Amino acid sequence: MSINHSSIRGRVRARRCVVQALYQWQLAGQNPKDILSEFIAERELIKVDMGYFRQLTIEIPAHVEELKTHLSSVIEKKIDELDPVEFSVLMIGAYELAYCPEIPWRVVVNEGVELAKMFGATDSYKFINGSLDKLAQDLRKTEIESS
Repeated sequence: MSINHSSIRGRVRARRCVVQALYQWQLAGQNPKDILSEFIAERELIKVDMGYFRQLTIEIPAHVEELKTHLSSVIEKKIDELDPVEFSVLMIGAYELAYCPEIPWRVVVNEGVELAKMFGATDSYKFINGSLDKLAQDLRKTEIESS
């Protein structure tokens, strides 16, 4: 199986944009479709996997209550008290663990850590790592056991 590195980089870029879009969704309460249109019109989305950016920007808010339920079982903090960046990164990871079985669980956790390092507070990546690792144990148990 060959790995398409430009496709992987496009998804990494898409996740970065999604963190920003979800942050805006949380703080401004804007409709995700409006945020998506605004991003497309006003930002240079060079080499971003646009399909994946659209999917996450629309689907995460659509599944937010279910994703919060998944996360609340593995984190000690109250979901509503999370920093908006941590919340956004955790939502991306939870969504990918729940709905994107083609993405290996270790990739989901690693991408969450990298997003937290890029956008989050100094040590938030440690919280993201632990939280997504625990969630992977719940949602990807069979995959983890077979690896």
